[in-house]
Amino acid sequence: MSRPVPDEVVHHLVEWLNAPDPRPVVLATVTETSASAPRPAGTQMAVGPDGMVVGSLSGGCVEADVVARAEDVAETGKPHLQDYGYSDVDAWTVGLTCGGTIRVLLERLDPVEVEPFRELAEHIRLGRSVALITSLDGAQYPARRLLTLEAGPDRGDARAQEMLRENRSGVVVIDGEQHLVRSYAAPERMIVFGSNAFAAALCRLAAHVGYRVTVCDARPLFATRGRFPDADRIVVRQPHAYLAETDVDTRTVLCAMTHDPKFDDPLLAAAVTTPAQFIGAMGSRKVADDRRERLRQRGVNETQLERLRSPIGLDLGALSPEETAVSILAEIIAARSGGTARSLTETSGPIHARHAVK
Repeated sequence: MSRPVPDEVVHHLVEWLNAPDPRPVVLATVTETSASAPRPAGTQMAVGPDGMVVGSLSGGCVEADVVARAEDVAETGKPHLQDYGYSDVDAWTVGLTCGGTIRVLLERLDPVEVEPFRELAEHIRLGRSVALITSLDGAQYPARRLLTLEAGPDRGDARAQEMLRENRSGVVVIDGEQHLVRSYAAPERMIVFGSNAFAAALCRLAAHVGYRVTVCDARPLFATRGRFPDADRIVVRQPHAYLAETDVDTRTVLCAMTHDPKFDDPLLAAAVTTPAQFIGAMGSRKVADDRRERLRQRGVNETQLERLRSPIGLDLGALSPEETAVSILAEIIAARSGGTARSLTETSGPIHARHAVK
């Protein structure tokens, strides 16, 4: 099952600009952030010709002001940069209550500009990594173009491609001019091995947050579309055999959910030798301890064993398959982003992970 990758803002932009009687729309993009800004650079919101708003730039702090400014941009066609920050002097000032700052670019899109957005939507639909590069120099921008990871290293695009590989957005200098790079990275991949109720719950939740999920189980009676309606792909194969014929990279998550040695042991012995971003296995502490000993007997060394998260999941007191799926996905997100997995009330500093764009 190949499912389109949703991007609400891009979808509506193409729909509005491609309408039978198209009118200009306004796209608002966060170009820079600081401190505890609620959303990262690249976050977008669009205001349609009928006043419909799609997307969000913050937790609701600045959206109304952005919509009001969008009316002027739609009328004049002149792009506008607006800074929003925290003010404790005037309670009525529009700003961010979180204490951070964001810079927002508002630009009018005319119907004749639909083509790059149509191409962008197609890349996203097919799950390809792509960046939209917009020139910010000159009295009247934009000059837009798309960049993929497969593109040649011309036009000084090495920095933009680096940002795309890291799924970062922001303002950079290309050929001596400022450009906004908005990255749309291909979805990360999760392979769930096993077909029990916990695997089904993890598949549902992971697909909901944007993973492309493959379910693999050697038993055709259990590896069915009826049990896994949210999976992008269902594979009936021995887990270790499927892993051997699958490309695994640093954006791949591997989750063994069977806690059955005949499936898990050969699978995990191979998994810890791959560059996978995260490797986890379900089971009790005794099951995990026994599994590690068996893996040692298979020749897996201690450094490789340290990559294995088992028992998989955070200590949330989860009981149901759905709660367990939340604990597993929470650990995966924390491992990916470098989070502490502690309660925010016990930590200090910014609560939003942020990549600096230099």
